[in-house]
Amino acid sequence: QVQLVESGGGSVQSGGSLRLSCKAPRSVHIISHTGWSRQTPGKQRELVAAYTNDGGTTYANSVKGRFTMTRDNAQDTLYLQMNSLKPEDTGVYFCGARNLKTGTDYWGLGTQVTVSS
Repeated sequence: QVQLVESGGGSVQSGGSLRLSCKAPRSVHIISHTGWSRQTPGKQRELVAAYTNDGGTTYANSVKGRFTMTRDNAQDTLYLQMNSLKPEDTGVYFCGARNLKTGTDYWGLGTQVTVSS
């Protein structure tokens, strides 16, 4: 079992910024972060940012130009920098990772982001 711990959520006003972090455990597993998703009220879970097979990064149209995903491999940590936040960005944000040996995907418990107008 892989435990991913997200942090950095909170409440901000529209136009504000937050940086989410997701640390994967150091273990015998070969774990690679895959991206971020979110669950917003009244909508289906949405993939916000993800790494592509060619090593690039893809973003949902709704966040392009505002969100940036980066990672610190030395710290096993994935980040999501969120700028120009909008009320519709409100939701629970989840970090994803994959066990490269088994192909099993994991998601964290999520961190709440609330953007007020």
